[in-house]
Amino acid sequence: MTDFLVIVESPAKAKTIERYLGKKYKVKASMGHVRDLPRSQMGVDTENEYEPKYITIRGKGPVLKELKTAAKKAKKIYLAADPDREGEAIAWHLAHSLDVDITSDCRVVFNEITKDAIKESFKHPRPINMDLVDAQQARRILDRLVGYNISPLLWKKVKKGLSAGRVQSVAVRLIIDREKEIKDFEPEEYWTIKGSFIKGKEPFEASFYGISGKKTALSSEQDVKDALSKIDGNQFKVISVSKKERKKNPSPPFITSSLQQEAARKLNFRARKTMMLAQQLYEGIDLGKEGTVGLITYMRTDSTRLSEIAQNEAAGYIKSVYGESYLKEEQRKEKKQTNAQDAHEAIRPTSTFRDPNSLKEFLSRDQLRLYKLIWERFLASQMAPAVIDTMSVDLQNGSVIFRANGSKIKFPGFTKLYVEGSDDQVEESDKMLPELNEGDEVINKDLDSKQHFTQPPPRYTEARLVKTLEELGIGRPSTYAPTLDTIQKRGYVALDNKRFIPTELGEIVHELTLEFFPDILDVEFTAKMEQDLDDVEAGKVEWVKIIDHFYQDFEKHLRVAEKEMQEVEIKDEPAGEDCEQCGSPMVFKMGRFGKFMACSNFPDCRNTKAIVKEIGVTCPKCKEGHIIERKSKKKRIFYGCDRFPECDFLSWDKPLPRSCPKCEGLLVEKKLKKGVQVQCTECDYKEEQQS
Repeated sequence: MTDFLVIVESPAKAKTIERYLGKKYKVKASMGHVRDLPRSQMGVDTENEYEPKYITIRGKGPVLKELKTAAKKAKKIYLAADPDREGEAIAWHLAHSLDVDITSDCRVVFNEITKDAIKESFKHPRPINMDLVDAQQARRILDRLVGYNISPLLWKKVKKGLSAGRVQSVAVRLIIDREKEIKDFEPEEYWTIKGSFIKGKEPFEASFYGISGKKTALSSEQDVKDALSKIDGNQFKVISVSKKERKKNPSPPFITSSLQQEAARKLNFRARKTMMLAQQLYEGIDLGKEGTVGLITYMRTDSTRLSEIAQNEAAGYIKSVYGESYLKEEQRKEKKQTNAQDAHEAIRPTSTFRDPNSLKEFLSRDQLRLYKLIWERFLASQMAPAVIDTMSVDLQNGSVIFRANGSKIKFPGFTKLYVEGSDDQVEESDKMLPELNEGDEVINKDLDSKQHFTQPPPRYTEARLVKTLEELGIGRPSTYAPTLDTIQKRGYVALDNKRFIPTELGEIVHELTLEFFPDILDVEFTAKMEQDLDDVEAGKVEWVKIIDHFYQDFEKHLRVAEKEMQEVEIKDEPAGEDCEQCGSPMVFKMGRFGKFMACSNFPDCRNTKAIVKEIGVTCPKCKEGHIIERKSKKKRIFYGCDRFPECDFLSWDKPLPRSCPKCEGLLVEKKLKKGVQVQCTECDYKEEQQS
């Protein structure tokens, strides 16, 4: 007989936890859910209070059989799935399958997989929380009612393989609405005037501010000429000096969405990759003599809360490594988001003293990069603010005023370790002005005016889209990565230069859904639904009432759509060349891995071809072939000869159609963190970096 059987979700976690608990405990993995709604049918009885029909997931029979055998030999069963709604539901399904009393102390939760956290959690087992389970069930049933009713309609009226969902439909709408904003955007002209000034021997820059003490916009070249005509000579007088000290506080530690955003900005990781790596770090890494250890806390969270133990450990590390001046004076209370469940802590390292350098030999390159990001963000959140001296000076000549701004870091604080990334790449200036006082005279050396045009709002990157969904209250931490994945796999959106653009198919599906199911695409409605699910979790409302309130209106829209929705024919786009096998025109098709060319005479002719993108460069190696753009298995772009495998030329940097002026070698565009630089592959020739 086994004294205690513990069931977790993954084998990696099981191995680590069993070592911590000792010989009396047998730890098994359920490999995620063992029961779910059937894939072949709705599985929800809309006539009987939306009763779900659960079945054993295909392929999980042997796993469940093994768990039942182990359960019969155990005196006590503990269900230790992840500490969230999904984990609670997994525990509930396991309890049902293994005849475990859900009101008994059978549920164990922990936020980190470390020896102390695991042992402490087993001192406080609890019954299964049915409010959490009901919230998960309600979401699952809602998504099933939407998906299994709208999707067949789309298959029938548009094409097979399409789907619609609450969160994914809103995500697609945001991308389409942004594209419309960009198309409808009318740029407005504006001008700037920058001046080079000098006081003594110290040069500095200032920009045109206004006339007669008022901020003045320069909307045309004539406005510039009028402003410049008012300047008499090159002497300007300092009319005001403002010096201030500004504090910049660190960002809070990561939650799921902010981790996905920052990993996209700084590491170029897709949301799915970030969550996969975070899962590995959470479940445990083999650290040699130390054994397998969970390196971070649970990665699906919307709380920035930190335990007192973690804060004290961080304070000790900061004091010993950076000095007492780098400790923040008091623990700032992090502002809780209105829609945060606050179920557990922020994402942080399980031990501050396990710094990234000490883990280099145990982690893969990407695991280490993500761990370093999490470790630095957490530690920085516990450090003192940066102190910045700022200075603003107004210079006057006649009625014309120029303004100069400068700043200098007085004390780096948390920025010594970590600075948060930005989608807009705004850099903190660190250039102080000369010592200037009111009444001082300065000399203008040069004035340069430039024409500009206002820019449309930017397309969504993955990071920006996740941030927007979070701000709108759409979805939850666990939904962002799969949502972004789904809308791309369905062909509703595509990534162009790491930014989302809608496809024709996406726009068609969006228009049909908007016409017949407006609530599904309504941002406020979807956000309200998320709040309702939170209320179910909090025990404030019954899940059946939430579902029924939604379904009564939804069913009416469904009946109308079934009668009135028109069939849409999506014509294949001609590829502009003929099939070399049968002579029929080739067309562009969308597949699982993106666009490809196929014969229009399908199914009689099944010829397909990859889309070849030439860049207008002759192969520098064989001098016969042409360089084409290719994609690796990980979808990274590289460049190779179209005569492969006869010619094996390959470059990760884009070759250019001109030669190096110094040695006639191959020039390439080298992508840097802050722009692109043209470099020669054979000598030290470089051109000025472009942003």
